[in-house]
Amino acid sequence: MRASAVSITVGRGVLAAGAVLWLVVLLALPAAVFPLGHFICHQRPERSFFLYGEQLPVCARCTGMYTGAALAAPLALLSAVSLTRARARRVLILCALPTAVTWTLEFSGVLPFSNVSRCIAALPLGFAAAWLVLNLLHGVE
Repeated sequence: MRASAVSITVGRGVLAAGAVLWLVVLLALPAAVFPLGHFICHQRPERSFFLYGEQLPVCARCTGMYTGAALAAPLALLSAVSLTRARARRVLILCALPTAVTWTLEFSGVLPFSNVSRCIAALPLGFAAAWLVLNLLHGVE
């Protein structure tokens, strides 16, 4: 294995571990990372989960995206699949649809969603994003 291939493999492992670690930190140490959360999320209490009486540092939708990414990361390391750019785009768009639909319906005032619904709708987007990034890096030489 060439040095560049080794560094890419290590980099993929670090990214995958980072996705899992970030979710663990969000859930295990919400108060510690709450001040950082405002850089990436609105942190509205009514749109966030609470764990043991503490608000998570990101909203339910972001929690779903990060959970999806954490679930995809180890799988992407085990099963690299080569996709064309067009197919990767289609996968990402398809996986973004649940989030786009729920957000649009909420924003337009047509239909409110629960935090659980927001979280579940965002799971595929987080999963696809992490899986595609790690698979893309697998093909880099």
